[in-house]
Amino acid sequence: MIEREAPVSRALVIHPASRAELGRAEARLEEASGLAEALDLEVGAAFILQTRKIDSGRYFGRGKLDELGAMIGELEANVAVIDTNLSPIQQRNLENAWNVKVIDRTGLILEIFGQRARTKEGVLQVELARLAYERSRLVRTWTHLERQRGGRGFLAGPGETQIETDRRLLNEKMAKLRRQLDEVRRTRALHRSQRQDVPFPTVALVGYTNAGKSTLFNKLTGAGVFAQDMPFATLDPTVRAVDLPGGTRILLSDTVGFITDLPTELIAAFRATLEEVREADLLVHIIDASDPDREGRIQDVESVLDAIEAGPAHDQAMLEAWNKSDRLDDESTEDLAITIQMANLKAGKPVKLAVSAVTGQGVDSLIEAIERTLSSENERLQIIVPPQDARALAWLHAHGDVLDSEIDPATGATTIQVRLHPVEAGRFRSQFPDLAIPQGIGEVEDEDDF
Repeated sequence: MIEREAPVSRALVIHPASRAELGRAEARLEEASGLAEALDLEVGAAFILQTRKIDSGRYFGRGKLDELGAMIGELEANVAVIDTNLSPIQQRNLENAWNVKVIDRTGLILEIFGQRARTKEGVLQVELARLAYERSRLVRTWTHLERQRGGRGFLAGPGETQIETDRRLLNEKMAKLRRQLDEVRRTRALHRSQRQDVPFPTVALVGYTNAGKSTLFNKLTGAGVFAQDMPFATLDPTVRAVDLPGGTRILLSDTVGFITDLPTELIAAFRATLEEVREADLLVHIIDASDPDREGRIQDVESVLDAIEAGPAHDQAMLEAWNKSDRLDDESTEDLAITIQMANLKAGKPVKLAVSAVTGQGVDSLIEAIERTLSSENERLQIIVPPQDARALAWLHAHGDVLDSEIDPATGATTIQVRLHPVEAGRFRSQFPDLAIPQGIGEVEDEDDF
C-alpha cells in the first residue's frame, strides 16, 4: 500500500498593530510565524498590518478585507493566522469572506498546547481551555443551531434550540473536566503537603517560551527533558532533586513557558500547574539575552506572574538568569555585562547573572546564587543533642552550617549552634521530633559577627 503524504496547509500570517504597538511588532510577527510553523503550517507570507480602526464585525475594513482576500487567493493559502484575539463574530465573518480557516492568537496557542500535552493532567487542562474557547464560537461551527427541538407532552412548549442543546452538552462536559481537575489539584496538594512534611526548598524555572528553560534544567539536573528551539517544546512540568555544593537538596521544577497575551482560558485551566510556581521558595526567571525584544518579554512574564500572584511583587524571591549569552557578539556581551553589573547595584532588585545553558558558562555562578539566596533566610538555632542521638548530630553537620559546638563533660550532650534554612529546620523537626520540642530547639539572638 502506497502511503500518501498529508496535504500541506499554507498560511498567511498577519500581525495587526496600532501605531503605539509598532515598536514590538517585528518581534510579535516573528513569534506568530514561529507558532504557525510549530503547527506544521507552511508560512506563505507574513507581514505587519497597521490598524487605525477595528471593525466590530470583520475586524478589518472593507478595503483591507478585499485586499487580504486577493492575497490569500494569490498564495493559494487555506489558513489565515490573525495574531490578535478575534471575537466569534469577527472570526466567522472573516472565514465566510475569505473561504479559508481563520485562526486567531488564542486558537493558535490552544492548538499547540493540544499537540504538546502528554500527561493526563496536561490533556485535561488543555481540553477544558479549548472547550471554554469553543463555547462562545458554537454559532460559527454549525448551520443548524437555530432549529428547535420539540418539547414533550401535549402542552409542551417549543423546546430548546439546537444551540442551547449543544451549549448545555458542552457545559456538562466542562463540569466533568473540572471535577477531574479538582482531583488532580487534590493530588498535587497531597504531594505538596508530603514534601512539606519532609521539606526541601523548591526552585521553579520560569520565563518566556523558548528562552531555554528546559536546556538549563537539563544542565542543572541531567534529566534529559525534551528541549528544542521551538515555542512550547515543554508543556507538562517536570520536578527533579538537585544537591547544591553546600549540601542542601532542592527540588527544581521546569514549567510551561509564558507568552504575550497568554489566553485567560489557559491561565484558568493551568491553575494546578501554575500553583507550583506560586508555592516555590525561589523563582529563577530565564531570559533570552539574544532576543531583541527581551525587555518586552520580561514585562510579559512579570504580567503573568502578577496574574497568578507570584514573583517579587508578591514577596517571592527571584533571580534573573540571562541565558543564551553565547549567541552574543563581543560588543553585545560587554553591554550585557555592564547592564547586569549596574542592575545588581540597585537594592531590592532581583540578582542578574549571564549564563549559557549550552556551553555551561555562568551555570556554577547561578547555582551559587541559588544557594546564597535560599540561605539568606536561614534560622540560627541552638540545639542540645544527647550522646545517643549521634545521627541527629551528623544530620545537622550534613545539612546545616555549624557555627559552634560544645560537649558537656558531665552528660556527654552536645550543644550545637547551627544555621538552617526554614524548610531544613522543618525537616529536622520532622525527623527528630524528640529534639524539636521547645526546650530542645530555639533561636539564638543574632550577634555582630554573625
